[in-house]
Amino acid sequence: MPSTNIHAPAPKSKGGLARIFRASKHSWQGLVAAAKYEQAFRQELMVVIPLSIGAWFIPVPPLQRALLFSVLQIILIAELLNSAIEANTDHISLEIHPLAKRAKDMGSAAVMLSIILSAAVWGAVLWQWYAPAQ
Repeated sequence: MPSTNIHAPAPKSKGGLARIFRASKHSWQGLVAAAKYEQAFRQELMVVIPLSIGAWFIPVPPLQRALLFSVLQIILIAELLNSAIEANTDHISLEIHPLAKRAKDMGSAAVMLSIILSAAVWGAVLWQWYAPAQ
């Protein structure tokens, strides 16, 4: 007899192409939600998109070009995770709580570190190629 527990988790999908398509749909919905509801994500997109495109036109070796592109994507990944932490924390309770503040501050710190990392990598690559010769 099937379980009547309404709190029992739904069975996980077994995989296959249908699962990949569903996962892709959910991922796309997450990106759309971030762009729609998260001001910080939109601001970061306004910087990341032009720099990502520009990275393809900077005359550097392919590995460095990939590095320039990748560190920018890390900013967006960190912001998505930070936004997820904030949304989930607010969903649980809007009450001010030290653990909720800690979780949100840590997510924010991850975004800040990703931006510092990106700036350092871009600075190092551009300095290597465009700094005046000594």
